[in-house]
Amino acid sequence: MNIVNKLTIRHLKQNKRRTLVTIFGVIISVAMLTAVATIGVSFMDLLKRQSIADEGNWHVFYSDLNEKQLEAVQQDPNTKDVVLSKDRGYALLEESEDPYKPYLFIKEYSEKGFEQFPIELSSGRFPQKANEIVVSDEINQEAGLDYKIGDILKLDIGERYAFDEEIDDPMDQSFSFMTDENGEPAEEFKKTGTMEYTVVGTMKRPTWERPWSPGYTVLSYLDKEKVKEVNAFIVLKKLKGSLFDDTKKFAEANKIDDEQYGFNYNLLQYSGVIKNGGMRTTLYSLSAIIMAIIIVGSVSLIYNAFAISVSERSRHLGMLSSVGATRQQKRNSVFFEGAVIGLISIPLGIIAGLIGMGITFMFINKMIQGALSISEKLEVTVTAGSILVAVLVSILTIFISTFIPARRASRVSAIDAIRQTADVKLTGKAVKTSKLVRKFFGFEAEIGLKNLKRNKRRYQATVFSLVISIVLFLAVSYFTDNLKKSLALSQDGLDYDISIDLGHEGDEQLVQSIIAMDEVTEYNVIKDAASKRITSWIDKDMAAELLKTEEEFKEQFKDGKFPYYVILYALNDESLKTYAEQVGANYEQLKNSLSAIAIDTIQYEDAEAGKYVETKNIYAKAGTKLSLNIGDWETEKEEKSDQITIAALTNQQPMGVFSGAGGIDNLVLVISESTLNQLGDGILVEGENNESLHLRSNDPVDTQKKIEEIEEVRHAIYNVYQNRQGEEQLIILMSVFTYGFITLITLISIANILNTISTSISLRKREFAMLKSMGMTPKGFNKMINYESIFYGIKALLYGLPISIAIMYLMYRALMNSFDYVFTLPWLSLLYVVIAVFLIVGISMLYSSGKVKKENIIDALKQENI
Repeated sequence: MNIVNKLTIRHLKQNKRRTLVTIFGVIISVAMLTAVATIGVSFMDLLKRQSIADEGNWHVFYSDLNEKQLEAVQQDPNTKDVVLSKDRGYALLEESEDPYKPYLFIKEYSEKGFEQFPIELSSGRFPQKANEIVVSDEINQEAGLDYKIGDILKLDIGERYAFDEEIDDPMDQSFSFMTDENGEPAEEFKKTGTMEYTVVGTMKRPTWERPWSPGYTVLSYLDKEKVKEVNAFIVLKKLKGSLFDDTKKFAEANKIDDEQYGFNYNLLQYSGVIKNGGMRTTLYSLSAIIMAIIIVGSVSLIYNAFAISVSERSRHLGMLSSVGATRQQKRNSVFFEGAVIGLISIPLGIIAGLIGMGITFMFINKMIQGALSISEKLEVTVTAGSILVAVLVSILTIFISTFIPARRASRVSAIDAIRQTADVKLTGKAVKTSKLVRKFFGFEAEIGLKNLKRNKRRYQATVFSLVISIVLFLAVSYFTDNLKKSLALSQDGLDYDISIDLGHEGDEQLVQSIIAMDEVTEYNVIKDAASKRITSWIDKDMAAELLKTEEEFKEQFKDGKFPYYVILYALNDESLKTYAEQVGANYEQLKNSLSAIAIDTIQYEDAEAGKYVETKNIYAKAGTKLSLNIGDWETEKEEKSDQITIAALTNQQPMGVFSGAGGIDNLVLVISESTLNQLGDGILVEGENNESLHLRSNDPVDTQKKIEEIEEVRHAIYNVYQNRQGEEQLIILMSVFTYGFITLITLISIANILNTISTSISLRKREFAMLKSMGMTPKGFNKMINYESIFYGIKALLYGLPISIAIMYLMYRALMNSFDYVFTLPWLSLLYVVIAVFLIVGISMLYSSGKVKKENIIDALKQENI
């Protein structure tokens, strides 16, 4: 070790407080980088494990493969494992006590299928022969049967066919047991053969069996020698972005139709393979922006520590220069200081980040499992890649942080360093202030502003810290809000847990019984007129912008008007009153006249552009009258009906109404039941209006069971809660991640500002002592400090807010690769930032100056460092 490096080590030891602060700053930055990398990897690992637990471990699915096609799949170089399956069909279960679950559904797997799919064995073993089966525990619990291991079952096997002629193919498990209005069966069972099975085990109900499925799932062994066509679930060796195109080419080469293959999209996207190119670009762009924010935040924190360290060492560096130290040696001494601190801080930071995440996961695991009803736990997942990224980014951060101070150190001359003239500028021009400052704010404000100008570099370092803190907070806050909005746009628009088709006799009493259940939290009874074709010619100035610009729509304009398809939803009185209050509409007007609430904002997926879009689809005003034309979908003949008045416009949709069900030329109107029955002189008679109940529940699965117990006539019940769980899971997990990130960023920013201001005030002890020695009172001193705080805050906001808005817009543009909505500023977050900046600076200045006040004037004047 050369003499300069030895002196650097000695300097670090002598200035223990400064060294510890710098080490602590680097540890925080490395811990943040490690934590972010670990959170990302751990969350993706959780989602992958949960996806496997729910849907099985496979990537690509092929159906009805013949022997030649199956051989091609097995011999594909990228195929790791192949699981074969076959839906054998249904078997009548005449002794079942549940009239709406009168079947067994027999599914066959090859040996690996029992390992790759989420099948939990309760007792016994898995089938090893084609005549062996495993039955679910629910058969005995719900159907009132008593199947035991060793029982021999002789089953008539066949397919289910609906009486409805529009359903041509045999029905699978996605179709509930079909009944007519009187509750009588509306389907028939067609026998195709007979099989004899031996029960060799019992299992818990498979996750893929829906509560409304008409057959209890039983599993058997697939003997591929006895079947001509099989389904194949493929586990791939390598997952590449070209997977979807490669699979399509493979299917075409082997004469496999498009309908014969599919993908495990959830597992693939959690493994980093996303079909939507725009979504992939969005994720990569956002990742790059977030990583840049982290690096900038870390650099600002560490840079300030090294910059102040070099400022303190200026006399030390000058003395080195006076005894012959070269510019390179002085520069290298700063780099060496960074290397020493990095060697200590990086390992500690990585350990701190991993321990912090481990503790965090321990606290939030139960909350996440309870909220999402998931079986898997968050585990600290460490990969070589995530640690390597954290180390490399940390090294890069320290290098960037030390580069400018190192250059500055190399340029320090012996005389300037010893006299310390580099940091303090005393020229009149440099410290000149406006006369207005003294006139409006007083002498103390002028002195405070001159102090900032004299110590320009430290002033700039503090402002820089504030600017970075503003940018970090606003960028991450904007990212969080827009992530939620983007995920909401990608949802299917179903904002309820259960919907029930009504229209049977006695349904009014059933509805009252359902909404009285303790689990039901909200409900809506809705009628719609989907059986009729309703249009309205809208003036061009009120039409959506897309309709005026796209060629396919421009041709439909006639006499300056465009034909909108109108979708009418009628709420019952209680639901309408609640909704009218929410959107600020007049309930009495809606109930007693031909009036409607228009939903003027539409959300839909533009498949051609690969985007989720939110846009206004009509620019009307309250009081606008629309003429409705009512016709028939088949004949397309229309006749003019009544005019309806728009009572209010809103972007809020009542529960059960989804404005994105059609295209941008669809207009949703929410009306009263009396208005619906008055339109068209009886054309929309009550018998032709579809009626449904939509509700939210604390326990949707239990609620459905209770409804099935009390209903006299079987209704079509759609429980969308389970289908939506995966999407809600992603939103909640991402919210935990992003809000945790905001908290971390905020704490680091506050620590950064406190550190910078505290050090800056500490280094100005002699300056403050001189002011006191010249007669400045404690009140005047406090006033000067307060004005300095205000100047810091104003300057930081002048730079921070425009930069933050620019970064927000960059994020918005990144999201526009997959989503399309209007750019809006987070005004509430901006207000919080303005308040927080002055609050943090004020507290920091008061805390730091409070410590300086206790200093003895004589001792402070003797201080060598400014």
